[in-house]
Parts: sequence; C-alpha cells; structure tokens
Amino acid sequence: MSTGVIIALIVVVAVVLVAAAVLALRARGPQHGGSLKRRFGPEYDLAVARHDGDTKAAERELTERVRRHGSLRTRPLESAERERFEARWTAAQERFVDSPREAVAEADRLLAELAGARGFPDGGQYEEQLTALSVHHAHHVEGYRRVHRVTHARVGHARDGGGVGTEEMRASMVEARALFEALMRPARHDGGDGRRRTGTGTGTGTEAGEPAQAPATAPATAPAPTPAARAPHGWSLGKRRPKES
Repeated sequence: MSTGVIIALIVVVAVVLVAAAVLALRARGPQHGGSLKRRFGPEYDLAVARHDGDTKAAERELTERVRRHGSLRTRPLESAERERFEARWTAAQERFVDSPREAVAEADRLLAELAGARGFPDGGQYEEQLTALSVHHAHHVEGYRRVHRVTHARVGHARDGGGVGTEEMRASMVEARALFEALMRPARHDGGDGRRRTGTGTGTGTEAGEPAQAPATAPATAPAPTPAARAPHGWSLGKRRPKES
C-alpha cells in the first residue's frame, strides 16, 4: 500500500471521528456553561441563584431540562383557537381596570391553557409546564411565573405586608403579555392551519411578523392605519377601549 493511500485513509478516518463527535454533542444538548447561558439567559441566572451560586448544580439542572423538553415540537393553533385566545386576553386586560386581581388570575389560566394547546405539558402540572416553557421561551417565561405567584398571593395591601399591590399586578400582567405573544406566534415547523393571517380574505395574508404583500389592484398610496387596526391583545392596561362611533 502506497504512502499516499495510507495518508488518505488516515484523513478519512479522522473526518469520520470528528463528525461522530459533533453528532454526539448535538444529541446530548448544550453541556457547557457558555452554551447554557446563551440559551437560557435570565433563567440561567435564576437557576444559579436558586442553587446559592453553585454554577455546576445550576447547569446540571438546566441540562436536564433540555434533555426532557428540548425535542418538544409545538402544534399550530387553529384559527378559531387563536381568535378565542386573543379575545380572552383582550377581555382580561380591560377587566384589569375594575378587578385587577381577577384579571391577573385569568391571565394565569389563559397562559396555562394556551401553552397546553401549543403542546406543552398540561396546565394542571404547573411546575412541569413552566420547566418546558423555560427551555423554549426562556426570555419570556418569567411573566408566567409572576402572574402565577400574584394569583396565589394573599389578598391585602403590599405596603402593609399583606399581599401584592395594584402596581405589582399591573407589572406582572404586562410581563406575561410577552409570553402570550410568543406562544401566539407560529413556530417555524407549524403548518398552514396554525399561521396567523392578516388581510380581508383576498389571499394576501401572511404569517405574523412577515410583511404583507399588497394585491395587484391596490392603490399607489394606502391610507394610514386607524387605531382600531391594532391587535386585540395590544390594548394598554388600565385604559378602557373607546367606543366606536
């Protein structure tokens, strides 16, 4: 066997070994602190604090989360489901004016049901559902944690140490909206039934976040959008929706 053939065989074997190592690392998920910190963001810091600064223990916990829930694939929402969830979120925000605690409790229930509808663990298993959400929505899951904590807090005045105040409820509701909107967005692998459409049924709708294409007969300059065109769940807390004339 010639020297050239031997060298070629060595190179081939080396390439195969490197490829096998890369595939093995991907299958195991992120194991290093840097990868976990990038993936989990604020959840990484919370895990470290929960383990009293023990980064190794925190990273073992986060790695286990990825092992259990990293391969979860969400299912798309049907159009009727999407409309129902949006209507309920809008109603909860408007209810905050007169009944903030009830509005926060509804937001807590709504997030649990929405996450379950998207394929996450059932809302009856709050801790398991929260853990799965932290793997896929690490930068937004804290809002769910806050509304759940507020919902189960004592009734009373925060300044007297007897519970949570209106401002804390408002802040928790605003933060929870980020997770609501993230769960309402179609995932990359979602099919056509779960895609959020815009437009008036003319075939020009797009997924949320994509620019809509104007129809061929559209005028050169479109009129400016009116306030009523905003997404239902984007209404500000503490403000009543104005009556339409």
